[in-house]
Amino acid sequence: MKQVAKTLSIALGSLALASCASESNDVESTAPNSAYSCQLSNIEAANDLRIYQVMVESFVNGNPDIGHGTGYGTSHHMGDIQGIIDSLDYIESLGMNGIWLTPIFYSAPVDGQSHWDDRLDATGYFTTDYFSIDPRFGTLEDAKRLVNEAHSRGLYVFFDGVFGHHKNNVVASPTGKMPVGSSNPVTYPESLPFYQEVAEYWIKELKIDGWRLDQAYQVPTEAWTEIRKTVDKASQSVTYTDKDGNQVNPLGYMVAEIWAGENRIIETGYGSNQAPALCSAFDFPVRYRLVETFAVNESGVGGKGSEWLAEGMDLHRLYPDNVKPNLMLGNHDLVRFGDLLQRGSIAEPSDNEYWQRYQAVLSFQAAYSGPITLYYGDEIGDELEGFADKVSSDCAVNGLCDDHVARTSAKIEGVNTTLNEKQSSLKNYVSQLMELRATNPALSQGTRTNVLANQAAYADLKQTNEQSILYIVNVTGQPESIAISAETIASSQTLTDLLSGEVLALKSGYYSIELGPFEGRFLNVDSPANSAPIAASAGAAMAIAHGVTGSCNVPTVNESGPISETLYVVGDFSDSGWKHVSERAFEYKGDGLYQVVTSEKPGSYRMQYASTTWSPQYTAEGLSLKPGMENALTKGGYGQDTTITLLESGKYVWSLKFDSDASPVSVTASACND
Repeated sequence: MKQVAKTLSIALGSLALASCASESNDVESTAPNSAYSCQLSNIEAANDLRIYQVMVESFVNGNPDIGHGTGYGTSHHMGDIQGIIDSLDYIESLGMNGIWLTPIFYSAPVDGQSHWDDRLDATGYFTTDYFSIDPRFGTLEDAKRLVNEAHSRGLYVFFDGVFGHHKNNVVASPTGKMPVGSSNPVTYPESLPFYQEVAEYWIKELKIDGWRLDQAYQVPTEAWTEIRKTVDKASQSVTYTDKDGNQVNPLGYMVAEIWAGENRIIETGYGSNQAPALCSAFDFPVRYRLVETFAVNESGVGGKGSEWLAEGMDLHRLYPDNVKPNLMLGNHDLVRFGDLLQRGSIAEPSDNEYWQRYQAVLSFQAAYSGPITLYYGDEIGDELEGFADKVSSDCAVNGLCDDHVARTSAKIEGVNTTLNEKQSSLKNYVSQLMELRATNPALSQGTRTNVLANQAAYADLKQTNEQSILYIVNVTGQPESIAISAETIASSQTLTDLLSGEVLALKSGYYSIELGPFEGRFLNVDSPANSAPIAASAGAAMAIAHGVTGSCNVPTVNESGPISETLYVVGDFSDSGWKHVSERAFEYKGDGLYQVVTSEKPGSYRMQYASTTWSPQYTAEGLSLKPGMENALTKGGYGQDTTITLLESGKYVWSLKFDSDASPVSVTASACND
């Protein structure tokens, strides 16, 4: 849960990755001060995870006698554990193999608490008792039955771990441990023993398969390493009977929510090759690029194209070895993809294009190497009727804020609804994709080579030792015919469409691939050649501005400029994390020009240019900035973040230009030209 600068502040997090099922590792063989690698947590087993996220209070009302009856969003707010149990057959039918539940631990009301706190209690993200089930969701026996029935269907179960903050009335663990420090955030390392006990308790008590970790940046990376060890050890100490009748260990997977760019995720979650912390985190950077390519983001920015996707995927090279990003399309804090299509005035549910674009993003997710997560409702193209734009300041009351709107009542076929034809068709397509992913390991486990990224299409070659698959998707609303050489994809004979069975012949060294509007295809390379594929360019070289906006040596003048407040480059940089730091403070250079020189790492970033009070606050027009290119500067605001991708490390100069009346004129970011 992200923090929001509104009348309330909710935080949702992420999960980190740990150990695996039926294979045993000696977790105590590592010396106390040596690196505890992701391999020791058997991270490879996470590649094929196909997780279905459930927001419990919004999902299905299985027991009308219980429920919170209030919450954020527009749902019935009566969801419970029984509703999830009732939906297990449906989830299994989608081809998913895991379920993530938002927190179900007891949030005890405080006497006289406000209705805002009642709503927060329903989310579960501010817990009182980490060792008991909230009676408004069900009982301990209900939770045990859920886990057992899920396991019998081949579904892993992941709980939501809020290990950085709690409700002010938190109670002690069964052994008397307590978190230390303030309630939000707690203090580490003093709080580590308490949260280690939480992480261990539910693995041993219910045999859950791991944790999704909320606001993982609140916990130091050294503490995550210790919690990962605890989860591994607990997972290897118990077994359960799986779908095939085998005795297996709980998976021990953990995945982190860190709502930031690549370097911030590394800094606060993954750690380094020398000091690994978490082994999996949600891939927020690629998620944003995905919706910006096929729809718009929450700020209305879109139309990016396949080069934008390829650039983001290439930035995975920044991550430490062996980590496994987890790609989702949405979650309970994001606007649903269908609502983003409408926000961008792109397509309505009555349009075929709405469903074509949904299929495109889901096909991209199915072709992703590593674990993936599907938010409930995405499989049927769900949206909130009548919601498209940001609404007024009373959005929290009405459940219509951007970080609440996806918390709609679940529509589960055969349980509480009958799907229409288009919803049913998309659901069946999702089932096909998940089956394809389950039976073709190159999709979830293969190495990825981007072989095409142009105005018409995006294509990756996915390879294992046993299999090679070409994934290609049309990024336009028009039919496209794409010619790809056999040499490019290291193929020597035919390609076979894994969904339709169509065989594509090789003609004069090329394959002609026909794509309908926004169609994604999965083409098996029937006879791989004994050669490497030819990668497309990962991106242009760093552009450098000419003249003063590319110079890092412009002297500061001893005079006042048109802006009275000191401005900063404030964003999700690993050295600042949305804080105003002196190293990112602009200095006046004269003639309305302000500059600051910083040291940057490659990655994607979001930022604004603001004073410490956030007034004034500025952003790039169009909310996008390319290095070396001047853009118009305009007034900013909440959610109006400028995005930029830096492909190289080094010194950069940020330039803001104002006229004599303090009106914003231009913004430029450039590698130094001197």
